[in-house]
Amino acid sequence: MVVLNRIYTRGGDRGDTALGDGSRVAKSSLRVAAYGTVDEANATVGLARLHATGEADAALARIQNDLFDLGADLCRPAKAGEAESDHPPLRMAAAQTARLEAEIDAMNAALEPLRSFVLPGGSALAAHLHLCRTVCRRAERLTVELAAAKEVNPEAVKYLNRLSDWFFVAARVANDNGAGDVLWQPGANR
Repeated sequence: MVVLNRIYTRGGDRGDTALGDGSRVAKSSLRVAAYGTVDEANATVGLARLHATGEADAALARIQNDLFDLGADLCRPAKAGEAESDHPPLRMAAAQTARLEAEIDAMNAALEPLRSFVLPGGSALAAHLHLCRTVCRRAERLTVELAAAKEVNPEAVKYLNRLSDWFFVAARVANDNGAGDVLWQPGANR
């Protein structure tokens, strides 16, 4: 259980921060940028939820919880033998990505195929979901960059990749199942 009775510690006043394993790194490190951007993505999901109801809101709530799991995964560097320890770190699981895939397939079944690229917009929920998508893509790029330099759970990258797709399809659903999509018109303003 997490207990936070003191919000500031002054531990980062010199520009470093503690990771999940207790080690300290610069706040400008790639690992901190990756999980910080996951946190930013989670905040954009919170904004989207202001416009969501019913199953859409429930799905976004599940995603917010997953994003906290993902942040916990990324903030704890991998160590040999960690899975066998008494208290293994929380890591993203393939089941979380599989759930997103099933939800994408279910949402996409009601949509007409795209004949143009979609511009971010339409309904308020769709616009917010497109913002979620773009922040998620940035988190993915940073996580891929981190994975090139340090060991990262491959499920973390897969989840982010699928999640941005989920946001795109959900935005189309929020736009009256695609009928309200704002379509790109190449060269329209020449």
